[in-house]
Formats: sequence, C-alpha cells, structure tokens
Amino acid sequence: MRASLHRMNPSVKFVIVMICMLSLAFFFDPWTPLVFWFSIMVMQIFLSNISWKNWSLLMLPFVIAAFGYLWTTLLFAESGTGTVLWSIGSVDITESQLNHALSLSFRVLAFSSLSLLFALTTDPIIFIRSLMQQLKLSPKIAYGIMVGYQFLPLLKDEFIQVQQVQKLRGLSDDSNVFKRLIGLRRVLIPMLSGAVRKAERVAFAMEARGFTGEPRKVFYHEVPIEKKDFILAFLFICVLLISCSTSMWLP
Repeated sequence: MRASLHRMNPSVKFVIVMICMLSLAFFFDPWTPLVFWFSIMVMQIFLSNISWKNWSLLMLPFVIAAFGYLWTTLLFAESGTGTVLWSIGSVDITESQLNHALSLSFRVLAFSSLSLLFALTTDPIIFIRSLMQQLKLSPKIAYGIMVGYQFLPLLKDEFIQVQQVQKLRGLSDDSNVFKRLIGLRRVLIPMLSGAVRKAERVAFAMEARGFTGEPRKVFYHEVPIEKKDFILAFLFICVLLISCSTSMWLP
C-alpha cells in the first residue's frame, strides 16, 4: 500500500499528471490549488515511500518561489477592486489582490508537488519502456534517451578522472575563480571526446546485435497496465474533481 505509486504504470501516471496540470491551469481561485496540494500531500504520505529529507531539499526552491510570487504580487500588482484588508505604507492590499497572490503561490506548490511526486516515484528506465509499449514512442528516441541517461554517471566519473590527471601534471590552477573557469576548457575537451568514443562503441554494439529502430510488438521487459493502475488513476481524478469543485461552494 505504501509503495503503490512506485508500482503504478508510468505511462498512466504521466497521462494523469498532465491532465491534472492542464485542468488546474484553468482555475484562478486560491482554493482549488490549495485543496489539490493538500490532497497530493496526503497521497504522498499514504501511497509512497518517498524520503522526506530528499523531498524537502527539492521542494525548498519552489517554496521560496511561491513566497516570492505572494510578496511581489501583493506589493507590485495593480490596485484591485474589493475591500482594503490592510495597508503597507502607501500600498493598499485589497481582497482581489490577496486572492490573486494566493492563487499564484498555491499553484506553484501544487504543480511542483505533483511533479516531484511523479519524479520520485518513477524509475526513468521503466518510464521509457512504458512509453514505447503504451504510448508507442519511437524506439530510436527511447533508446537514445536511455543511453543518454546511463551516460550521466559515466560522464561524471570521466570528468573527475580527467580533472585528477590535470592536477597530477601540474596543469590545474586554483588560484582564483577566473583562472579555474578558463582551465575548465582543458577538462571538458578530453571528457567530451571520450564520451563521443563511448557513444560510437555503443552504436556499433547495438547495430551488431540487430537494432534497427523499428517498432516492436514483443518486448523482453514488459510493463503492463494492471487493475491497480486504473484504481490509482480514478483516485487522482477524484482528487482533481473535488479540488475543482471547491471554487463553486467556497468564496
């Protein structure tokens, strides 16, 4: 139960996330994104095993951005209609300004929480396989993304290795930031040339194993759509409908 979102079909999850984001974009009241954000937090608590420490670190920039939207909208937005709630110097904060500022802030929190929920509960490799099987993504694009994703840790190791070789040869100058940035060129050029050679070897190996890039009907690693995927998708839709309906019965 706690890992249900981790086992959900990635393509179904992706489609549901896109539907939720597109639907929320048409609601401009503060209650709809607030209720949706709270519901996503509840689902994350009971249906996932996300590390709250990692989530907090990733969420912190969006919280700062939400506060920035709130503050700048209250101070620099055009004077709106409605009751003046309070004044900051010569600036009057009206009810419409407050609602607009809260709407923008809660949107940032709702969209970022939903995006992090998808990112932290979805394996990238399984996601690409699911896109090929359920959404008929071209194998050329899919395998290109998979190879690029798997190359990221290799590029990191290559960067560290080249950097250490440069230091052993006495070519590294860390006296100031400007010289360090100029010296970075000596690290990036051999690193990128090594990455190109590795990419060529991977391409030759895939061709030798009969990879043509043509769509397939049979897959070695299947990512099926199961009953639990429809149940979780229905739960997301219910949360979306409840959130959107709050604007009808709340001021």
